Amino acid sequence: MRLEEYEELVSRLTSGVRDADTRKAYQEVFDADTVSTLFKLMESGYIKELENVISTGKEANVFRAVDRTGDFVAVKIYRINTSEFRHLWKYIEGDPRVRITKRSRRAIIYQWARREFKNLEIAHKSGVRVPFPIVHRKNVIVMEYIGDENTPAPLLKDFPPEDPKPFVDDLLTSLSRLYYKAGIVHADLSEYNILVWENFPHIIDMGQSMTWDHPLAYEFFYRDMNQLLKVLQRLGFKEFKTPHDVIRELRKRAKEG
Repeated sequence: MRLEEYEELVSRLTSGVRDADTRKAYQEVFDADTVSTLFKLMESGYIKELENVISTGKEANVFRAVDRTGDFVAVKIYRINTSEFRHLWKYIEGDPRVRITKRSRRAIIYQWARREFKNLEIAHKSGVRVPFPIVHRKNVIVMEYIGDENTPAPLLKDFPPEDPKPFVDDLLTSLSRLYYKAGIVHADLSEYNILVWENFPHIIDMGQSMTWDHPLAYEFFYRDMNQLLKVLQRLGFKEFKTPHDVIRELRKRAKEG
C-alpha cells in the first residue's frame, strides 16, 4: 500500500473523529494491513465510519462505528505490535480448534481474534447474553454495540445494577449456559468483563475463552468461580459462601435448562 493510499484510507475511516484521545487510540492499532482490512469491511458495508473509542486494553482497542444502514456497531481491533502477545500463547496452545503452522506475532493475533469471534458465536447460539458477533477479518471483529448514542454500556465494576436480584438471576442463567451448554470456560471472568445495560448483564472479552478439552480449562474454571463469588458477594448475595456454592447453582440451572 502506497503512503498516499494509506493516508487517504485513514482519513476516510476517521472522518467523524474530533477527539484527540480517540485519534491516539487509532494510532495504536493502525498499521497498513489493519487499515486495508478495515477498508474492505467498509466496502462490504459492515463499517461506514469509525467514531469514538469505547475501551483500550493491553491487546486491543474497541471503537464505536456506524454501518452502512446507520446502526451503531462495535469494532474491536487487536494490535499487531502489542508487547503482550507472548502471554496469549498458553491459551491458544492446546486448543484443539486452533492450528498454527507459523508461531509469529501476526499469526497468533489473527488466531486470537478468530477464537474470540467463534466463542461469541457459540455462546450466542447457546442463549448466553453476549454481544452478537457480526463479522471477523484477520485482527478485526465487528460485533453488536451495547449502549446508546450517548454512552456505551458501563462495566459492572463502575456501575452496579439498580436492582441486583434480576440482574444476578440473568447473569447466573447466562453463565450456566456458557459453561454447560456452550461448553466454554470464560477464563477471565470478573466485574471488568461484564457490561451493565438496562439492568441486564452482557458478558464480553472472550478471546481467551476455551473449551473443556483444553488442558488448562479446569484451572481457569475455578479461577472464574472465585471471581464470580466475589462479584456475587459485592452485590449482596451472602448465601454464596464458597466457589462450590456458585458451581452448584450453575449446574442446577443447567439441568433445569
